[in-house]
Order: sequence, then C-alpha cells, then structure tokens
Amino acid sequence: MNIGPYKLNTQVLLAPMAGTSDKPFRLLCRQQGAALTTSEMVVIQKHLLNTNKSKYRLDFTGEQSPISIQIAGSEASQLAESAIQAVDFGADIIDINMGCPAKKVCNKAAGSALMQNEKLVEDILNSVVNSVDIPVTLKMRTGWNEENKNAPTIAKIAEDAGIQMIAIHGRTRAQKYHGHAEYDTIKKVVDQVSIPVVANGDITSGKKAQAVLDYTGAEAVMLGRATQGNPWLIGQVHQYLSTGKSEKTLSINEKIPVILDHIQTIHKFYGDKMGTQLSRKHIFWYAMQLDQEKGKAFWPTVNRVIDHSEQLIIFRDFLHSL
Repeated sequence: MNIGPYKLNTQVLLAPMAGTSDKPFRLLCRQQGAALTTSEMVVIQKHLLNTNKSKYRLDFTGEQSPISIQIAGSEASQLAESAIQAVDFGADIIDINMGCPAKKVCNKAAGSALMQNEKLVEDILNSVVNSVDIPVTLKMRTGWNEENKNAPTIAKIAEDAGIQMIAIHGRTRAQKYHGHAEYDTIKKVVDQVSIPVVANGDITSGKKAQAVLDYTGAEAVMLGRATQGNPWLIGQVHQYLSTGKSEKTLSINEKIPVILDHIQTIHKFYGDKMGTQLSRKHIFWYAMQLDQEKGKAFWPTVNRVIDHSEQLIIFRDFLHSL
C-alpha cells in the first residue's frame, strides 16, 4: 500500500491510541513489523508547546520514516496550523483524528464528534490538505450513532479533498469500545472510493485479519487495543497475511527480554518518576496477557512501587516465575 510517496512494507499498521502509542511503544511495534505507527493525538498550539505532554508526544528522534503525527481539534484553521507545526516536528504524514470517542474530546466538538457536521469536515479536510505538502490521512468511525453511519459520505468528501488514506474503526462514536465491530460500513467505503482504506476494530489474530480484508476489500488492517500487552500480534498478523500460515507462538522466555527492554525504554524516555508511573499500565497488560490469574494477584504489589529500579526487579522476578 502506498501513502503518497511512501510504500508500506506490510499490511499491518498500529492505531494511534492516546496513552498507548507513545514513542517507546511505537519503536517496539515497528520492531514487531508494523508498517506504520501513528502518534498519540496532539493539539499543536504555541501555548501548549512547553507542556510535558507536548514535549513527549512530539519527540520523534530516531524513529523510522515515514513518521505519522495525528492532530486533533474542532476548527479548520486550528487543525491547519497544527498540521504546519507538525511538519516542523518531523511529520512525513499528517493524520486527522475523527475517531476518538472520549467524552472530553467530543465535548469540545473534536474527534468523532466532527462526524456530525459534514460541512465542517469538508472545511477541515480541505484546509489541512492545502496547508501542507505532505500526505494527509484520516482516522474515523462508521458514524456518530447507529442511525447516522455516514462514513461512506465522509469518505467521499475526504477523497475529493485529497486525503490519501482512510482508516475506519468499525464502531460508531456512541458504541465507544463496546459491542462488536462491524465491517459492512467499511466495505461500503471501499466500494466507493479509490484511495486506500484500512480496516480497524476487533482484529485479534492473523486469521481474523485475513477474513476482514477478504470481506471488506480493504488494503490493510490497523491494530489497536489488541496490541496492549501483546505487541507480538503485529508480527503474527503479518506472518499470516503474507504466507497464509500462523506464526509459531513465542515462549515466555522469548518474550521476557522484549518486555523488560520496553519497560526500561519507558523509564529512560520519561525519566525515573514519570516512567515508573507510565509503566504501570503496560506491566498490568503484560501480566494479564501472560497469566490472568497470577497477574491479578501480582498487580496490587507492583502497583504500589514508586522506585523505577524496584519496579523493574519485582516485575522481572514475576516474569521469571511464570
């Protein structure tokens, strides 16, 4: 699949996820075979650039090209300015967030709330595409709610505006992450636009990814929450899509060095205190993926630890006990 001048080398992309797809996780997922990883959503405004959140979210040093930065906002001029700023921070691709269902985002008429106003969507897409000389992509949902699944209409608006790839999560904003993703709407979009479409939602195995691609006609899949605590899913899906055969499941001993390196990378990137805090959710996800019963018992102990070295030692001992 091509996005502008960039040819992606696998059919597996990592979804932009606030609180998950930070730099340490993106680096890990690239190592596992993700063709493209997109940043957490950012609002790039001058008064926010000196905040810790912007500092970490806009650090792409050492990352592999193409670098995709997702921008968020509710006004065309605001998003166009964010896109221009993102280029200065190293973006090769700009992604526009019209998929986030979080209340605090939608209450500001951003994220998936934008799908309620097709004229505003058109203004935003045209403004952003015209503001930069790099490819612009769009991440959205199937619609606002069950009665208003307007992804096909917005996809056509996007294609006409010059958007070069659309990723669609198979749920409405009203569903958030509940219920099951559906792929009929994604198939409708694929049938009516000529730009690449990427399917997202409930893809948890190579076999499921292949079935979704076969049904929808999408060019690639995007993995999100299923990678939390299980970044190896990316390689497994790629293996299945490229060979038709399932990849051999890694042993715990093969996973441990990767897991510990990820936690140490978080500590190093954010610093000892913040790194310890942000590692906790990843430790929880890894523990629950590896052994749910032991993970639940282990969690209260590790969650109280405030020293990064102690956190790493306790977690390492837990992993080796499995």
